[in-house]
Amino acid sequence: MKILVVDDHPLLREAVQGVVARLEPGATVLAVGDSERGFAIAAAEPDLDLVLLDLNLPGLAGIPALQAWRRRYPEVPVVVLSSADDRPTVLAAIAAGAAGFIPKSSPNEVLLNALRLVLAGGKYLPPEALAPAAGSGAKAARVAAERALSLATLGLTDRQAQVLKLLAAGKSNKLICRELDLAERTVKAHVSAVFRALGVTTRTQAALAAAKLGLGAADEAKPS
Repeated sequence: MKILVVDDHPLLREAVQGVVARLEPGATVLAVGDSERGFAIAAAEPDLDLVLLDLNLPGLAGIPALQAWRRRYPEVPVVVLSSADDRPTVLAAIAAGAAGFIPKSSPNEVLLNALRLVLAGGKYLPPEALAPAAGSGAKAARVAAERALSLATLGLTDRQAQVLKLLAAGKSNKLICRELDLAERTVKAHVSAVFRALGVTTRTQAALAAAKLGLGAADEAKPS
């Protein structure tokens, strides 16, 4: 296992290296202070398994840095390790392709378990990201955030989320094909992927799960 830590704080880099090395005996944990040097290492290490990326870096930083990593090395999952854990930052990172978001204040065991989840193909999001928002429109903002985070956690693509929404509205595969202009074989593959992500085996169970995500039939009836 080979993991790269990109963080400009030397002491934090060293601490994270020590924790991450516990993931697996013999794990190699590399570390640099900026994205440009990180790109150089990624180019020289084609067997890189994971990148842990701070957003507050010198030079290329923030969401643009994350987007650059995803564009240059799409096969390598990137987990954001940040001192920020507010909902907008988390949502922006997930939308930009992060495989997870871990606040730097997280205990070591949370960090390790989150990385194990990502390495197994899942996504990790901090509970703080679902904390109720304050001020006007708080409920709507919370519902929208919960929906986005839930879909991201499940690993559903935008197309699979559309299929789930139509499935929850009671549409057959043939109707889904027509509405999304997809081949029936493609729709069947998406439905199977949705079932796996939700951990269900029937369309009824999937519809119930969709309702919990705010993707029920009533949602489908709303004008776009």
